[in-house]
Amino acid sequence: MQFGITFEKLLLIGLIAVLLVGPERLPRYAEGFAKLVRRGGEFLRDTKSRVREEMGPEIDDVDWRKLDPRQYDPRRIIRDALFEDEPKPKTTTLKDAKPASAAPRRTVVSPEFSGSNPPPFDVEST
Repeated sequence: MQFGITFEKLLLIGLIAVLLVGPERLPRYAEGFAKLVRRGGEFLRDTKSRVREEMGPEIDDVDWRKLDPRQYDPRRIIRDALFEDEPKPKTTTLKDAKPASAAPRRTVVSPEFSGSNPPPFDVEST
């Protein structure tokens, strides 16, 4: 994540802060800033050690770049989820194709369901 702050801009902000604070209060503010930076470093080290304790030794085996959410494309994820189980269609060449008259005709008969002939029902599905 970039905020567009370069070293020169930080230096300029620091110089303006020094001029606004003044020479009398500058040592006190510098000490407070140093404490803040120290506490931030301690917080990061404590957090890192707690994560290591809770995850155990397998934390070293984790590929963190693989878990970066910026690499995921929602369109690809949806496409893969929708089409992962479909078999690939067979392609036929012209010499493998049969003439239309040679293809057998199939008639599909739909069963008639009535009170005496109910549709199939799976008891374990509900």
